[in-house]
Amino acid sequence: MFRYLVFLGAAGLTAAPAWSHHSDAGMDMNSTVALEGTVTELRFRNPHVYVLVETTDASGEPVEWSLETSGANNLARRGWTRDTLRPGDRVAFRAHPAVDGRAYGKLNSIDMEGGLRLMTVASAPEAPVTAGTTTLAGKWRADRASLSSYPGGFDGFFHAHLKLTPQGAAAQARYDPLSAENPESTCIGRPTPAALVSTGLFKLEFQINEDEDTIVIRSEFFDEERTIHMDGRAHPDADQRFATGYSVGRWEGDTLVIDTTNFTDHRSPYQIGVPSGAQKHVVERYRLIENGTRMLAEFMLEDPEYISEPMTHQRELMYVPHEEMVRHNCDPQAASGFVR
Repeated sequence: MFRYLVFLGAAGLTAAPAWSHHSDAGMDMNSTVALEGTVTELRFRNPHVYVLVETTDASGEPVEWSLETSGANNLARRGWTRDTLRPGDRVAFRAHPAVDGRAYGKLNSIDMEGGLRLMTVASAPEAPVTAGTTTLAGKWRADRASLSSYPGGFDGFFHAHLKLTPQGAAAQARYDPLSAENPESTCIGRPTPAALVSTGLFKLEFQINEDEDTIVIRSEFFDEERTIHMDGRAHPDADQRFATGYSVGRWEGDTLVIDTTNFTDHRSPYQIGVPSGAQKHVVERYRLIENGTRMLAEFMLEDPEYISEPMTHQRELMYVPHEEMVRHNCDPQAASGFVR
């Protein structure tokens, strides 16, 4: 007897929001293929886990499907291991196929023989937050139950909130997410505010150094690490540009304010084909609320070359000192698996 094995991002099988790491662009999310076959390989890596399944076409010829899922870190939190699926396992799967007709798809569900059912979304409500702190230092993430207020995952979030200039819209129209043009194909991450937007899946860690001249913010999302300069310095000259930008910070009462400029050009920092350039500017604000059990985080994003008006967003993060920070360790083969 088969039972569904539901994947994060699966449409129609779960009420949880579809938070995927790689964009749904390039996939036909309005159609589904349903096939049976034999697992040939499980590639348990970041930024995507891939399940390879050999099927047969209408003429009886073998066809190997590459089925993309979320990353290994996210599946491991749901009990997955490298041995969850093994070569030779018979499965039935449903997937949203690539629009170019390849045997490639975004995995919707897998049924396994033997009655096994595994989930990649939380099957029970999270325990209430009880730990509190008096400092921003420590580990933080969004309450996953609250993600239903963020539409369509990472790419859907920015589709909903970014207002584009004609140049931004033209660049988006030219973008091919299934090509090497996609920065993710070479393990290039996405600078702030991407790490904050991704906190439903990837934690942030704040480290306040003893001299208080610098604060370091780390993210599980592509292992990003940012240094925030708190000594009153100005941003460097515009010709000095950095992958994560250059961040200077200050305290306004109990609120940490971070001002980041000097970003290098990025082809798709919002996962939807809209670039960012030399004029990109992000201001973040962080302060403790609810007796230190939560943090209120917000940002303002502007880039007048590509975005016609500033974008603002805020959310609450939970203090989670008991949770481990997990390395992303982006694997180039897994990162480029979607490239034609």
